[in-house]
Amino acid sequence: MCVNLKVSSMLIIQLTLFIRRFQDDILVVQVYVDDIIFGSTYLRYIQLFSDLMKSRFKMLMMGEMMFFLGLQVNQSPCGIFINQSKYVLEILNKYGMESCDLVGTPMEIKDKLDLDQNGTLVDATKYRSMIGALMYLTSSRPDIVHATCLCARYQAKPTEKHLKEVKRIFRYLRGTVNTGLWYTKDSGFELTRFSDADYAGCKDTFKSTSCGAEFLGEKLVSWSSKK
Repeated sequence: MCVNLKVSSMLIIQLTLFIRRFQDDILVVQVYVDDIIFGSTYLRYIQLFSDLMKSRFKMLMMGEMMFFLGLQVNQSPCGIFINQSKYVLEILNKYGMESCDLVGTPMEIKDKLDLDQNGTLVDATKYRSMIGALMYLTSSRPDIVHATCLCARYQAKPTEKHLKEVKRIFRYLRGTVNTGLWYTKDSGFELTRFSDADYAGCKDTFKSTSCGAEFLGEKLVSWSSKK
């Protein structure tokens, strides 16, 4: 299934996503190591692809996808819901935040972080670990992307001020454990993008932070926050 394209003597790109179009319908196949997930807008193509793979390779069909790369996938006739509630509970417990107080937002609206050069330093290893855990969660939680990326800028010398903001994200997560992405059925494929920026918002470098979100119909498919 995988095709290797030799771009140069130093770089090889391995294709993992394959799309086949049949007039108004599509078949999508995603390969990850020895796992394959696939779907189609037409049920007949799903069965044909399944039969083809089982006839060509020694494979097991695991049925409807419910869990993949840490993502929980719940499918219904109305659409697909993706979240990481199990992972959220795991990291809350790992960092002792399972009983913390709740907050309604992942960060203070008016408070802007800076290097805090005179602040009290905290354990940088633990701070980086917490940031890494949050980064993994952004796969299904665009609502914490900006706050997490902002806190990630201060991993070199984190202070109590920075750690407080990271813990605030965890406090927000405790109150929104089951939040995720809802992909409705038949909501169209019109591509729409929204973007914004805070002009010279960084207190350390005076650089702007740009944010963006892309939708296919009503389905959020991509999001980012970048300085």
